[in-house]
Amino acid sequence: MSDRAQQPVERRLPTEESRQLVEIVRDIVSKEIAPRAAEEEEAGFFPRPVFTLLSEAGLLGLPYGSAHGGGDQPYEVYLQVLEELAAARLTVGLGVSVHSLACHALAGYGTEEQRAAHLPAMLAGGLLGAYCLSEPSSGSDAASLRTKAVRDGEDWVLTGTKAWITHGGVADFYTVLARTGEDGPRGITAFLVPGDAQGLDAALPEKKMGMKGSPTAQLHFDGVRISGDRRIGEEGQGFAIALSALDSGRLGIAACAVGVAQAALDEAVRYATDRRQFGRPVADFQGLRFMLADMATQIEAGRALYLEAARLRDAGLAFSRQAAMAKLFCTDAAMRVTTDAVQVLGGYGYTLDFPVERLMREAKVLQIVEGTNQIQRMVIARHLAGPETR
Repeated sequence: MSDRAQQPVERRLPTEESRQLVEIVRDIVSKEIAPRAAEEEEAGFFPRPVFTLLSEAGLLGLPYGSAHGGGDQPYEVYLQVLEELAAARLTVGLGVSVHSLACHALAGYGTEEQRAAHLPAMLAGGLLGAYCLSEPSSGSDAASLRTKAVRDGEDWVLTGTKAWITHGGVADFYTVLARTGEDGPRGITAFLVPGDAQGLDAALPEKKMGMKGSPTAQLHFDGVRISGDRRIGEEGQGFAIALSALDSGRLGIAACAVGVAQAALDEAVRYATDRRQFGRPVADFQGLRFMLADMATQIEAGRALYLEAARLRDAGLAFSRQAAMAKLFCTDAAMRVTTDAVQVLGGYGYTLDFPVERLMREAKVLQIVEGTNQIQRMVIARHLAGPETR
């Protein structure tokens, strides 16, 4: 592998505090994440100590208020931190995004008593969260979920199965969407379920083509009893809460995708400038130069798109359409860029000796999670032309 030093991304950050924050992240990445990323991913090792370190450094609750242990950072800053983490190891960057998604319901819709009781540990107390919306038979059609929550006195009892849960089986808490009423979106309610609740079991993790260090598993709720004060928001409000969380979560996926693409471009540039053929660096050949230029352009465009959506969110403006566009564009770009990076490296790109093959495998999942890119196109089209006629 090349010894050429990677040049860090030049970031436009709003404050000196945020600039220092990114430097802290880069220091953690260089010392604690990047050196072991390839080895641990290949071994399927989940880096829980890294998440503990990130929590201790105040990096697991960045976009939430400091009153309950958050970092009080705008999404514009939080997403650039995610990009830095994902460029080093997607298991970590995506894991932080999922944790933030799992905190969203309580932070945004919980009572003050609920937030005071749970958020400090969730945001800065070393806990790790997961988000439970998808089921074996309801992925893109999330409003058809079947997991049930039934009142029993002052408690709720949950029964059903959730699927494709990042951190399934290792999370300390789960934000769970369950049916409490009629079919469709109006009958869904949100709950906060402890990871050690009796009757909650995780299946064996899925065997995946990428992100092997990040456990993805089904969760089985067999009469899981939780107290009534763990319902988040009103009965029937859960689907609206879920959609609100996903708008923000899609920006997290977009930032992670740009990080993966940036890592692939960095490796391709290192290789192309060091590798010599016909007496000169392969980067001298126009075909490769044009590939590198196209890769860099897609990354810059994706970064600008997700940051514009983040700034809309930070300003309290509508950003759902822009979030869908960012998720769509950035993840498609990551797939193209990582594929081209493998091509730039030629045969070496297909080996485990270089990281681009891993980045290519990881990029694929980003086109699927938190709403497939086909769903993103549907969301964008609805903003442009209105709902589909039935």
